[in-house]
Amino acid sequence: MCLTVPMRIEEIDGGRARCSALGEERWADLMLVAGDPPKVGDYVAIHLGFVQRIVPEHEALESQALFAEIAATLAREG
Repeated sequence: MCLTVPMRIEEIDGGRARCSALGEERWADLMLVAGDPPKVGDYVAIHLGFVQRIVPEHEALESQALFAEIAATLAREG
């Protein structure tokens, strides 16, 4: 099973996007969404270095909040 934290696109450089979430940044390839390319400010799901799909903002923010809550709980317990 894979868990994906939706990331916000901060910059697009050709066929790559610099994305950020929860204090992390990474570059992801846009090849798989070339027919309906995301834009700066969109939230996306990334898997194995490729943007898989655009995620609606409300879903992305909800997911990020849940992951932050899980991380805080684990930090307190451990």
